[in-house]
Amino acid sequence: MRIIRTLAAAALACAALFAGTGGAAADSASPDAEDGKSGPTRAGTGFRDAAAVPPGRSATANASSGDYLYWVFPLDTGQRATFKAEVELPEQSARHGDSTWRIDVYDGLRRRQPCMYGMQSRVATGDTASVELSCTLRPVRSLTDPWSAHPLPGSYYLRLTAVDAPEKDLGLPIRAKVEAVTKDAGGAHAVDGSLSTPLTPGVSAGDGRTAENGEDTEEGASPGAQQAPAAVEPEDGWSSGRWSDRWIWTVAGGILAALGTLAGYALARGAGRPSRTPPRA
Repeated sequence: MRIIRTLAAAALACAALFAGTGGAAADSASPDAEDGKSGPTRAGTGFRDAAAVPPGRSATANASSGDYLYWVFPLDTGQRATFKAEVELPEQSARHGDSTWRIDVYDGLRRRQPCMYGMQSRVATGDTASVELSCTLRPVRSLTDPWSAHPLPGSYYLRLTAVDAPEKDLGLPIRAKVEAVTKDAGGAHAVDGSLSTPLTPGVSAGDGRTAENGEDTEEGASPGAQQAPAAVEPEDGWSSGRWSDRWIWTVAGGILAALGTLAGYALARGAGRPSRTPPRA
């Protein structure tokens, strides 16, 4: 009975541990932009001057139809990000036809990342007031093979543009709002190893000197336009794969294996050796 009580108590402890792990994963989602926190009110025109958006913030920008708009977000190991964009179109009376809007996501090496799901491209008809787009990436890994294009921790660029629009509509004013909603993908996507540094290319302050990635910065650019993507990082810093809930599952599995061994031994042992004392006549 003592062994049975011990096994029951250990099973309950493991169940509580698993429940706590699931709750922590659910609560690790980044705060939505609806909490009133706003990010930058501008957008870049390329990778080098992309507007840096802090975690949990949304960004807005007033631009013209046909412009290429760029923002940069930080993504860390184990996160699955959903990039969202909303475009407020010009007045219906000013438009001359349908337009197609599209978002693309690039990692720190400027490799375009495919979307797992989401509406990456959408056609805006003449009676549409706004267009909503979304793109959900694969979970970010701490390390991957050189031949693989899997997402790695670092800066991620979001590009928004109208890929097809009437020529007369180019230059009409629009307003864009973008955000990146992240949540923890869990230890099921964790891998061994980590990068030495996240993929966050550095950009100087517009003085024409060489940036950290070895490229020359654009001379004559204003300090505001040379906001370094490397300055954007998660609120708690880069984890670089130091910890994942896979460790908890491994320890819990070891405990269950040890308890199963003890239970099997107790069942196989039975009541022990028979008594050698001869029965009384």
